[in-house]
Amino acid sequence: MPPLPKTVSPAEAAKQVRARDGLAVPLGPGQPAAFLHALGERDDFEELQVFTALLTAPFRLFTRRGVRLLSGFYGPIERALRQAGHDVRFVPADFRRFADLARSLAPRVMATLATPPDADGWLSLSLHAGATVEELHRAGRDPERLLVVETSSRLPRTAGLPPQHPHRLHLSEIDLLVEGETAPVALPEPPPSELERSIARHASAYIPDGTTLQTGIGGIPSAVAQILAEGPGGDYGIHSEMFTTGLMRLHQAGKVSNRKGVYDGFSAVTFAMGGEALYAWLDGNESVRFLPVGVVNDPAIIARNRHMVSLNGALTIDLAGQVAADTLDGRQYSGIGGHEDFVAGAAHAAGGRSLICLPSTAEVAGRTVSRLVAVLPEGAIVTTPRHQVDVVVTEWGAAELVGRTTAERAEALLSVAHPEFRDALREQAARWLPARMA
Repeated sequence: MPPLPKTVSPAEAAKQVRARDGLAVPLGPGQPAAFLHALGERDDFEELQVFTALLTAPFRLFTRRGVRLLSGFYGPIERALRQAGHDVRFVPADFRRFADLARSLAPRVMATLATPPDADGWLSLSLHAGATVEELHRAGRDPERLLVVETSSRLPRTAGLPPQHPHRLHLSEIDLLVEGETAPVALPEPPPSELERSIARHASAYIPDGTTLQTGIGGIPSAVAQILAEGPGGDYGIHSEMFTTGLMRLHQAGKVSNRKGVYDGFSAVTFAMGGEALYAWLDGNESVRFLPVGVVNDPAIIARNRHMVSLNGALTIDLAGQVAADTLDGRQYSGIGGHEDFVAGAAHAAGGRSLICLPSTAEVAGRTVSRLVAVLPEGAIVTTPRHQVDVVVTEWGAAELVGRTTAERAEALLSVAHPEFRDALREQAARWLPARMA
């Protein structure tokens, strides 16, 4: 019989991390909060490098001298830590490549959150399959490495797709078991604004019956899900990096058949975040399966879905169609995630469409500015290049870009800019457009 893990307190587990060490934990909902908080009580680190993304709490650990955070996706906590002068560094990579990064970094310590073991010793990885799952197993097999698993009975027990993607760990793989009661992070879910509902109405025109959907978090995708749930259509499928409360409501409305053409019969996702109702609904619910991000975000697999439609956001778009979705004024704001993978995958699906949805304006320092610009400003970084972009949607309508010339694309984008900015944008475009057409 294989040895069982040693059950320890968070503080005892934290003592096993060396002053000079490497640690990786999953993105967002897979983060072992009690263990990370316990690490933050130490002040003796000389060189601890931690690889993760989208922090869910302001862990004191990342304010400690000698601790470096390598993040693949910034949220508000990473931005605040960076602003405060702590050692936070962005690693440019899409979510699918996090798995390769974790393997190349090969941190000595791997840690994750999971459910308590069942009668056979299996722990569900709950809300996160993501990019760390293979590295968790590798750490468990390697006697020179340390696998720490924090459990919580408050997590939903979710399913993968065994035998290839079981979405679970066994007690025999684990070195240290930390028994905790960490609650899954509940995201605030305000109702969509009228602006967001307006954008969603334009986007919904591209979602006929039988569509396979990818959406993310926020008011616009929530409004799209609400429109579809309350409308007459149906026979939808879900193949999405993130599973949200809006997608749950689409299930509850009886609108999801998941006759997609690949991974039929269930919604294929790699992580979930939302409210408490979502987590309760996911518990034991095999209509949603959690698969590694290398599977869910693979453009070749995305393209095999029936009528794949992806919905993504952006911070700004220029009149050539270049999308800046993760940097703002030259500063890292979020991350690449699955943006380009789903844009590319949907483009190659039979009947597929890719929608980039955003309000036409933003409020900056008390003034209204256009989010559609003639040219991206100095310091802006392209998340998705112009040749990948299909449809751009604002509250003023939808601009279809595929197959159009440079000048036609600019005119289409001008038509969805805020009317107050169109003349100025057209004048600016007139200065650079001839050079881009040459």
